Amino acid sequence: MKNLIKLEELAMFLLSIYLFSFLDYSWWVYLIFILTPDIGMLGYLVNPGLGATTYNLFHHKGIALIVGFLGFWWRIPELQLAGVILFGHASMDRILGYGLKFNDNFKHTHLGNL
Repeated sequence: MKNLIKLEELAMFLLSIYLFSFLDYSWWVYLIFILTPDIGMLGYLVNPGLGATTYNLFHHKGIALIVGFLGFWWRIPELQLAGVILFGHASMDRILGYGLKFNDNFKHTHLGNL
């Protein structure tokens, strides 16, 4: 089952690259910004509860889709980019086994324990 989930996430990661190709940005922009959603881990410097909340905020695909959709709807390139990056990053993390976090421990995710 884990391999099936990883394949599904790989498809979504590739979708984010495909969607990025429609944006008016150079490819290096994708490479630079693909890791920026990890800024959500800074909440762990305060406590695990806040860390899980901020991490999940930056790694939730629903939020990524809303941001991206609003960017396309309102024709705001920065929101389009943010949505594609958030979506791609969340998929990339899940390929690597990093899921959404529970409040008790960084290693306790919806995909199991790291």
